[in-house]
Amino acid sequence: MKKLAFLMLLVPFIAFAQEGAKNKVTLFRSCQTDSIPYRIPAIAELQDGSFYALADYRHCKSDIGFGRVDIRGKVLKRNRWGKEFVLIEGTGVEGAVDCGYGDPAIVADRESNEILVVLVCGNTIYWHPSTTRDNPNRISTMRSLDGGRTWELKEITEQIYSLFDEAPDGCVQSCFVASGKIFQSRMVKAGSHYRIYAALTARPNGNRVLYSDDFGRTWNVLGTLDQQPAPYGDEAKCEELPDGRVVLSSRAMGGRYFNIYTYTDLEKGTGNWGSAAPSGRRVNGCAGLENACNGELLIVPAVRKEDGKKVHLAIQSTAFGPKRTNVGIYAKELPEDVSSVTPESFARDWNIRYPVSSTWSAYSTMIRKRNGDIAIYYEESHNGMDTVYDMLYCEIPMEVLTSGRYFSYLCGKSRK
Repeated sequence: MKKLAFLMLLVPFIAFAQEGAKNKVTLFRSCQTDSIPYRIPAIAELQDGSFYALADYRHCKSDIGFGRVDIRGKVLKRNRWGKEFVLIEGTGVEGAVDCGYGDPAIVADRESNEILVVLVCGNTIYWHPSTTRDNPNRISTMRSLDGGRTWELKEITEQIYSLFDEAPDGCVQSCFVASGKIFQSRMVKAGSHYRIYAALTARPNGNRVLYSDDFGRTWNVLGTLDQQPAPYGDEAKCEELPDGRVVLSSRAMGGRYFNIYTYTDLEKGTGNWGSAAPSGRRVNGCAGLENACNGELLIVPAVRKEDGKKVHLAIQSTAFGPKRTNVGIYAKELPEDVSSVTPESFARDWNIRYPVSSTWSAYSTMIRKRNGDIAIYYEESHNGMDTVYDMLYCEIPMEVLTSGRYFSYLCGKSRK
């Protein structure tokens, strides 16, 4: 009876999932339950218009920290995906910093051929009591200056943890940059590069947010050490409102936590966080029935069909549920006076809902293509269980995502 009830919940999604989506492809396939599985999608668009997609390749068949994990990738150029390649291999050596590399978070600079990937590395487990400030969850970066042809590896564990050693509530015991997208500002350039933001999953006291004005060579804390952007948050992402404020979207059981950072001095990075607001079924928000799942937040320009006016849409991917099933996309129009947006108002009334998957599915990440389509890269089970995932990619036109209510806004005009 429980299985029948679950299948009945899937019926609406089976009917409509993927309607209107384009260029759907399986990038990485976990062939069978006893093979080495793939997980954790991360994707970026490079300056030349190509896409760089990454995923964990889990020899240890579990999360990073449990043993050997590699990072593998594919590149999309001229509408064709290339061959699978190995970005970096773990050694599997117990206790070694290079035992495994996983949970990639990626950003490609809009003004150069530079790419930055932040990784969890080593053989410590984020949530385990033995992982502490003295035995931390380790962090590395991989940097390419030539569009991904060559890479430099650097461990930055102490650089990140030391930022919080003087916090009034105590130091960070364990942390990592959440996989998927590292966000690059559209308007803030106070150093050599446009500012980038990386959201930390941390314990205790939930999320912290870092920013860098030199494309990840050095990092600063966004806000003061006594501020807690989302005390109960988990894996999180950052985005930017049209007025330059920073939005935090954090994984939570049943939905998300949203918070907003307001600058007092944009160049110096000083400012204040609001209070994290829950988003879920109670406020017609971004609900995830019986799950907590990593997703992605975008804020994009669009044209409202009703009157032809330019607006901004917030777009959030997540697993609709129940449990880790039915990955989809929520969306909502932001008010014209974007300065009126608060964490509470951002969290409620997401009135657009587009199903992407109609089966077991989990983590997802998104980017906005130059033609205005929304590209989503996500995990979907091929065996009807929430244990082994394939890594799928597809593109969704704005008018399809919003059932014809909005069109893409490109170069000062809409695409109709």
